[in-house]
Amino acid sequence: MQVTPYNTDQSKKTQVEDMFDNIAPKYDLLNHVLSMKIDVLWRNNLVKWMKKDAPQLVLDVATGTGDLAITVQKGTKANVVGLDLSQQMLNVGVEKIKKINLSDKISMQKGDAENLAFEDNKFDAVSVAFGVRNFENLEKGLAELRRVVKENGSVYILEFSKVEGFLGPFYMFYFKNVLPKIGRLVSKDNRAYTYLPDSVNAFPFGEKMKQILLNTGFKNVEYKRQSFGIATIYKATK
Repeated sequence: MQVTPYNTDQSKKTQVEDMFDNIAPKYDLLNHVLSMKIDVLWRNNLVKWMKKDAPQLVLDVATGTGDLAITVQKGTKANVVGLDLSQQMLNVGVEKIKKINLSDKISMQKGDAENLAFEDNKFDAVSVAFGVRNFENLEKGLAELRRVVKENGSVYILEFSKVEGFLGPFYMFYFKNVLPKIGRLVSKDNRAYTYLPDSVNAFPFGEKMKQILLNTGFKNVEYKRQSFGIATIYKATK
């Protein structure tokens, strides 16, 4: 059964767009508070891995307010195209990018990850942070990411996974009980931060995610667990 933000008859894609439009003004604040800024470390780790490829043009899918796009640009000096379903998230990102004078290096545009308006083999690398979990059709979205990256180029995916071992129960308690309450209080969206743990619980990670990427046609997939498995970075090479 597919997990959706609002459990309505609308498509998951429409619900995800509405959710991010709703929480856009408070998204950055909540993101950093709820993760205690550890998400900054994860993005930096992704970019360190990507930097070895020396990309010149990068597509950042589900860019949101542009945090990963900015980290990619600063870390690799590449030109970056940020793409997202939510116009309200993009609006926040555009202002953020203007303030740090990177508008000539990072462009932001509205678009659908499962139907990318780019030709085959266009980008040196593709990145996605906390976005593939929100795809309506995971395999279709991953196939599109593979299509637009160049031969021997890589797609870098940062996504939540599950903490295993003795820390698991403590983390899940925070994730399912504390995080949604703070999210609701600050964002005023009753469902958005309940959807987060629900969607993570339903999403494949580790070896299962690696196999899905291989089945999508990538020839090599590696991954690195972050912070005891709270998140995982995948590198899938075309």
